[in-house]
Amino acid sequence: MIAKLSGRLDETGEDWAIMDVQGVGYLVHCSARTLAALGEVGEGCTVHTDLQVSENDMRLLGFAESAERDWFRLLTQVQGVGSKVGLAILSALSTGELRDACAAGDAASVARANGVGPKLAGRIVNELKDKAGALPGGGMAGAAAAMPAGGANADAVSALENLGFKPAIAAQAVAKAQAELGEGAGEGDLIRVALKKAAG
Repeated sequence: MIAKLSGRLDETGEDWAIMDVQGVGYLVHCSARTLAALGEVGEGCTVHTDLQVSENDMRLLGFAESAERDWFRLLTQVQGVGSKVGLAILSALSTGELRDACAAGDAASVARANGVGPKLAGRIVNELKDKAGALPGGGMAGAAAAMPAGGANADAVSALENLGFKPAIAAQAVAKAQAELGEGAGEGDLIRVALKKAAG
């Protein structure tokens, strides 16, 4: 499966982009947030991807951050949420806002997305509230609440999780590391300091 693409942004539309990867153009469907993060046409960019295959369609979804892709996969496990609705939700809410909404049972926030009615929004928060704490992006309580979603932070949390730390511990350690290092700290520095925090 295609997990990531790095290349040049060739063209964009309302909910899609074409990436030129060594002469091959990949059509990737994206949220509005990812499209905004890709930059200008002609510039280099990278997207994390998810390939969805159905009986009569094959669709590549692109995400600026791995955290957004993780949330997309969770959302599309909920009955009634297809790829189009999943992207609409991620266009309306950041991963942090989505995590907070699910943790708090705030269906009204999820219902802001195009194509999401109150009934579907309620189903989403009910089914995902127990899983919300395990994914990077915002958070309701503790040090993780201070950690913005995505970027170096999400990658650092993912790195700690891959080393065997529980998601909540990894998120708290990275949040403490960022508080110590300041905004704009690089992923490598965050991981180095967060490892000491988590181990201590």
